[in-house]
Amino acid sequence: MNTTFLVGIVGSIILVIGAALPSKIVSHPVRLPKNWFFVFGNLSMFTYSYLNFLVGGSIFFIFLQVLIAISTLLMMLNTPDRYDTPILAVAGLALVIWALRLFEGYGTILFVIGLVILGLGFAMNIGTVRRNLALAVGSAAIAVFSFIVMDWIFFWLNVFFALFSGYYVFKLSKAKNVINKPKPA
Repeated sequence: MNTTFLVGIVGSIILVIGAALPSKIVSHPVRLPKNWFFVFGNLSMFTYSYLNFLVGGSIFFIFLQVLIAISTLLMMLNTPDRYDTPILAVAGLALVIWALRLFEGYGTILFVIGLVILGLGFAMNIGTVRRNLALAVGSAAIAVFSFIVMDWIFFWLNVFFALFSGYYVFKLSKAKNVINKPKPA
């Protein structure tokens, strides 16, 4: 087992644990352990994507991790969605243009879609259906791209991340329906 693979496995495990932890509404994002798992997991995955690129892996995973780093920083700073969205849109657009200039096939478009959706999901308010839906859809798109380029670390990470995010979409939607259900007379 080489160092690059080990860094990827450790980062993936940290992120999957973070995805599995329940989302709670807190006064500030730095007070939620789930978010710290995202910070350290994303840092590990950035390191993995860079090391993997040095040995011939896809540069697109570095793009992904740059956008995730920006969105994680915005999340931890608790910036409102009205500021997050334009910042991530500009950063995402720049990375999308760069990715499309390096176009390596139609999988690149799938990657770009996943990149933008996942980045927006990370910065959205925690504990919302919208955030978890964005994380699930973005992760699923990145998982398909990872399968195409045969990066199994990112593939399995994003499969599990999409599953856990999807679970929370279901759970939050169900809870919202119970709250909004009319009471019998």
